[in-house]
Amino acid sequence: MNNTFINKLLDTNAGWGALALRIPVGIIFAVHGAQKLFGWFGGYGLEGTGQWMDSIGLSPGYLMALMAGGTEFFGGLALIIGLLVRPASAALAFAMLIAIFSVHFQNGLFMSNNGYEFGLALLAASVSLLFSGAGRASVDRLVTAR
Repeated sequence: MNNTFINKLLDTNAGWGALALRIPVGIIFAVHGAQKLFGWFGGYGLEGTGQWMDSIGLSPGYLMALMAGGTEFFGGLALIIGLLVRPASAALAFAMLIAIFSVHFQNGLFMSNNGYEFGLALLAASVSLLFSGAGRASVDRLVTAR
C-alpha cells in the first residue's frame, strides 16, 4: 500500500462534530461488543450469544458471535480513539444492517417492540463517520497532518 492510499483513508476535514459523535457511539458499540465477547455488562459471552445466533439462523453461531462482538468491540474502541475511523465505521454499518434485517426489522420501528430504531440510529452514525472521517482530536488526523 502506498502512502497516498493511507492518507485518503485517514484524511478528515471534519471538525468537532465528528468527535461529539465518535465518543458516545464508540462507547455504545464497545460495550455491546464486550457483552457478546466477554459476558460483561450483563451479556452472555461468546457461548451464549453464539447459541442465540444459531437459534435465529446466523450459523455457525459461535463464529457469528465472535465476528459481531469483535466488530462492535474493536470498532467501538477505534471510534473512541479516532483510529482507522472510516474502515471501522464501514464494518460497524455492515454489522448494523445485519442486526436490523436479521433481528429487528420484522418488529417494526420502535424499540418498545424490539424494533430497529436503535440499530437505525447506530447505522446512521456509522455512515456519517464513514463519510466525514474522524475529525479533530483523532489519531487519524495526527497521522495525516502535514
